[in-house]
Amino acid sequence: MAEAFIQIKDLVKTFDTPAGPLNVLRGINLEIQKGDFIALLGPSGSGKTTFLNMLTAVDSPTSGEIVVGGVPITQVPQRHLTKWRARNVGIVFQFFQLLPTLTVAENVIAPMDFANVWKPRERREVATKLLDRFGIADQAYKTPDMLSGGQQQRVALARALANNPPLVVGDEPTGNLDRMSANNVFDLFRSLAERGTTVIMVTHDRELVKNVPKVLELVDGTIGETTLAAAAARRTQELRATRTRLATRG
Repeated sequence: MAEAFIQIKDLVKTFDTPAGPLNVLRGINLEIQKGDFIALLGPSGSGKTTFLNMLTAVDSPTSGEIVVGGVPITQVPQRHLTKWRARNVGIVFQFFQLLPTLTVAENVIAPMDFANVWKPRERREVATKLLDRFGIADQAYKTPDMLSGGQQQRVALARALANNPPLVVGDEPTGNLDRMSANNVFDLFRSLAERGTTVIMVTHDRELVKNVPKVLELVDGTIGETTLAAAAARRTQELRATRTRLATRG
């Protein structure tokens, strides 16, 4: 059997807070295969974004190991990880993080320039094709502040795919999109996975999740495979338990 594309061993992330240590990730062990299309579920504040930050080397774990595509990213100095991330990871942030002084096209071209991907004369054409895929090629020469939230999200998606990365990670990537646009993004992610790209998407959109082939849930600092029905049942039980505690205190 081929080695897993992503290997996570004993992953721990602890934050120091005024109230004491906060253990967000508690010894996660996980393997993800090349071409997996995964939805990551979990209640707000459970650590989903923290986990994505570990996986993409945006942040470092307290302890544990992560290997992505044969690269032990938890052992590589941070100064070398920036270029690695630009070439190998497409990230769709929850709040876009577009560069406000650049045009839409320039935002998509920026990661190509930084990682020296594609020939310089090809980059604008690649960016235009990506923007056209998301239906916003006509916005190429505008700056992000001139776009709606949904349009900015599409630019962020185009930028994430600019370098044709083997790993695409989305933190609520369809959160600001209408249903048709969200479905289009889902179809794009599915086609990427079918071609061998590993796609991991944090989402609360049940309509999308029910069509994702693999569902993981982050609960109490650990991750396990689940189903949409099981995750929903867990949420219902937790809400009932919370209401009971509040009623008892009252």
